[in-house]
Amino acid sequence: MDFLQRLARFLDRPLFPWKKLIVGFSLAQYAFEGFLSLRQYQMLKQTRPPKVLKSEVSQEVFDKSQAYGRAKAKYSLFSGLYGQIQNTAFIYYDVLPKLWSLTGSWLLQYAPTRFSGEISHSIVFVLTFIAIQQVISLPTSIYHTFVLEEKFGFNKQTPKLFVTDILKGQMLAFILTPPILAGFLAIVQKAGHNFFYYLWLFGAGLQVFMITIYPITILPLFNKLSPLQPGDLKTGVEALADRLKFPLHELYVIDGSKRSAHSNAYFFGMPWKKHIVIYDTLIEKSETKEVVAVLAHELGHWSLGHTTKLFGISQAHFFYLFSLFSVFINNKSLYQSFGFHTEYPIIIGFILFSDALAPMDTVIKLLMNILSRRYEFEADAFAQKLGYSTELAKSLIKLQIQNLSTMDADWMYASYHFSHPILSERLGALGWVDGKAVAPLEKVSEVEKASGREL
Repeated sequence: MDFLQRLARFLDRPLFPWKKLIVGFSLAQYAFEGFLSLRQYQMLKQTRPPKVLKSEVSQEVFDKSQAYGRAKAKYSLFSGLYGQIQNTAFIYYDVLPKLWSLTGSWLLQYAPTRFSGEISHSIVFVLTFIAIQQVISLPTSIYHTFVLEEKFGFNKQTPKLFVTDILKGQMLAFILTPPILAGFLAIVQKAGHNFFYYLWLFGAGLQVFMITIYPITILPLFNKLSPLQPGDLKTGVEALADRLKFPLHELYVIDGSKRSAHSNAYFFGMPWKKHIVIYDTLIEKSETKEVVAVLAHELGHWSLGHTTKLFGISQAHFFYLFSLFSVFINNKSLYQSFGFHTEYPIIIGFILFSDALAPMDTVIKLLMNILSRRYEFEADAFAQKLGYSTELAKSLIKLQIQNLSTMDADWMYASYHFSHPILSERLGALGWVDGKAVAPLEKVSEVEKASGREL
């Protein structure tokens, strides 16, 4: 606590250049990510697939994958620039204090007196901000869905479904934001200097609550979950779950094809009651054993404790965020740099604090991706030990082709952006040669060294 207090005093100096620092951080991050994208773009101009994929991927599929990758890279650069212009304009034109003042006047004019106060004001401010962000992001969302994804055959959404999804998302935001934000602000107001302990407990409880209610109340608003019908696939998955003592409660098929041709599978739920969800596109385009192999990989994450470890890491991250926020919450120089001279709202402090923390978040993103890729190798090894080497490799190849995923990547770009190893690395780890997995999985460090991409 003494360290945090000293840090707070150091940062709360009258002429501390907060605005210049935050704009500088933002521009530097955009420039860095643009540099990485340009490196990756050179890889996407290659005309031959990696050696391990030459007998698995046709030249036509590879060319289409490269073209899709280049299209996504161009979109990323443009959307990043669009977002950067928005962010800079918000800061330059003091949008935050003007929006805070405007929403305050709305509250005074239209709301009963009992709804006055910082919490009510903050709720109206945040909901207004969410609505503005939704409108501003529409051009890039429309382009991504109806131009980019449509061009490569992935988009299955109709304009009606697109609009309906937006309206449902906004409805959820307007329902969930007020109680969550009210709880957040009440804790900060009433818990004193040590509020971050209680805020951390509140965040952990909220995560568990959302995990519980998501499949019951939120997911059905967007997708239909249907029980997997009896057959070879259900028998195979249930046998796998029994073998691993996985607490399987229900097997679902999700209608992912109503929005996209991409495929996936995942599980969710509490430690004692898990649900497995398989995309209908995965079932349609894969053999039964290949789908089971994908789930063997996913259950490997559970068996190896990856999901528990990641949850623990997320809790440590939350504690770190909230404890650092306690340093910034009373930083008047930060507020004043952004046009707040007489009021110091908690929610504004948290927004500005998040912007100031962007460089550290970049480092954390890099480290989490490194850890995630290691976990993916370990889950592949787990599936291999269960006897699914060949089926897993075949399924990965099919998913790669179906999704037109990146088949090779610049090591710097992959280290920063990718939470999964690229296909050539995973096949190399599985010992894939001429249509068959022939070698045992090597240690992760050896695989990375052999691939020339040490993480």
